[in-house]
Amino acid sequence: MREGTEKKFDSEYERRDTAAVFLAFEPLTGKRLVRVSPQRTKTDYCRFQQEVVKAWPQAEVIVEVQDNLNTHNASSFYENLPPPEARALSRRIKFHYTPKKASWLNMAEMELSALARQCLARRIADIETLRCELDSIVKERNKLAVKFKWQFTVENAREKLSRHYGKVILKTSVTKH
Repeated sequence: MREGTEKKFDSEYERRDTAAVFLAFEPLTGKRLVRVSPQRTKTDYCRFQQEVVKAWPQAEVIVEVQDNLNTHNASSFYENLPPPEARALSRRIKFHYTPKKASWLNMAEMELSALARQCLARRIADIETLRCELDSIVKERNKLAVKFKWQFTVENAREKLSRHYGKVILKTSVTKH
């Protein structure tokens, strides 16, 4: 400190507890399932996927669109379940991954955004409070069958994503007879 200058101080962000929020969302019916875990491990992911399969028992195959994280694949099942159970679970779920830098296409992220506006945007004291608040919000959204109406058309996608694809140059050859 120099005489005549303002007092300065340094502060650091102190990260406290974190939680992983797992979400399964069926956009055409408005049905969703949310679970909170203290961490995001392969075990947590496996347990959540078991709940998803139980929540949609009539589905022969459940198609999931999800982020490409290291836990989001069938290896989570094989590392946490006996082989026959892991195989049965992996046969019920078909994975599709959102492209890098295009996760805005992910409806689950949009659903999580809706939850965030209602609950996750502030610090919540503990994981049990978080679970209770999310359960309450999800119960209400399920009761109202809040659906997702996709408004992004094929034409929109072609226009928006065209820069991600290589330019196609058509060459015509003219032959002289």
